[in-house]
Amino acid sequence: MKRIISLIAIIAFSVAAVSCDKVILTEPDEVQLEVNAHNISGQWQLLKWNGEELAEGTYVYLDIVRNDKTYTMYQNMDSFTDVPHVLTGSYFLYTDEELGSIIRGNYDHDGGEWAHRYTIKSLTEKEMLWVATDAPSFTQQFVRVESIPVE
Repeated sequence: MKRIISLIAIIAFSVAAVSCDKVILTEPDEVQLEVNAHNISGQWQLLKWNGEELAEGTYVYLDIVRNDKTYTMYQNMDSFTDVPHVLTGSYFLYTDEELGSIIRGNYDHDGGEWAHRYTIKSLTEKEMLWVATDAPSFTQQFVRVESIPVE
């Protein structure tokens, strides 16, 4: 009889201990997409640069085109805040065995190549993270947008 009472006490204590634990529901991690021209195409806004949000009133938007692997960049970081500086060019995707998916590009009109090549560390339906291959502290976090308001 003592065994049954002890067993019931242990079960009751276990149930009480388990019921006190908080159940925390978490959102499943967003699905990582394969890095390819189809999945990166679209309109993106630079949200953070090197982990910091852009200064108020400044912006960078990218319109990435899948078919001909071109882009148009609208930014005011080096111009008057109400006048966008528009840059166009081509981009190239390739895979590095050690680093993963790399994007590099050039500017039209004899502008030369981008200052960095970037590893695309994360790509979801809504966000994209680029890390410079030669300077890992140089990061750019983009969010997908419905439209570019400065075209």
